[in-house]
Amino acid sequence: MEIVQWETQENIAVITMCNATNRHNLEFAEQMNRCFDQILEEESLQSIVLTSSDEKNFSQGIDVEWLTQRFAQQDFNTIKTFMYEMNTVFKRLLLMPIPVIAAINGHAFGNGAILSCACDFRFMTKDKGFFCFPEVDVNIPFLPGMIAFVKKSIPEHLFNEMLLSGKRVTATELEYHNVIVSASENRAELLTQAIDYAGTFNKQRPIFGELKKRKHKEIIRVIEEEDPEYIEPLNLMMK
Repeated sequence: MEIVQWETQENIAVITMCNATNRHNLEFAEQMNRCFDQILEEESLQSIVLTSSDEKNFSQGIDVEWLTQRFAQQDFNTIKTFMYEMNTVFKRLLLMPIPVIAAINGHAFGNGAILSCACDFRFMTKDKGFFCFPEVDVNIPFLPGMIAFVKKSIPEHLFNEMLLSGKRVTATELEYHNVIVSASENRAELLTQAIDYAGTFNKQRPIFGELKKRKHKEIIRVIEEEDPEYIEPLNLMMK
């Protein structure tokens, strides 16, 4: 079953997460990476919009039930594969040679909010959804690479409060702090605004990709240093 799919609107690739809460597990990461492969093969595409088909959720983040089951079964190789695949998703978004715009149409919690922060720009609806990092309440600490690229998208003072309190914020608050480009009135306006914004980009892939590569060089280094310290020993959850 496809849980991530994409289509073109003129020269824009619209990626739609289509599994209700869109929780992140190995299948999600693999399908997202396949979408990236296919989109990059289409040289006429000049930007990406990432959204969800669900009326309430953009993404609820890590599939904790799936992860807990893997731990209970001592299926550690699958967990490691998932972590590597998800890091690949983040790195590819950070280095994508075309702009990536997140159209956040509902709740973006945990890894879902983090996913949007790996994108270049964000829009969000006012009428539905909160944006938050509940990791402090569910005993799943951020990996250092996640902290690094979330900080590129969220001002330090706001991120500090959200990270340590688990506070839920609205699109209006995010717009005030320049985390999102615009707070849209509803989902229809959100997609229109995000797609219109994506359409303003007509940049050459080599220069756009090189600029992002240089801009995010330190973030990529931090992500790649996570492997031996956090992923290999599965230092991923607090007991």
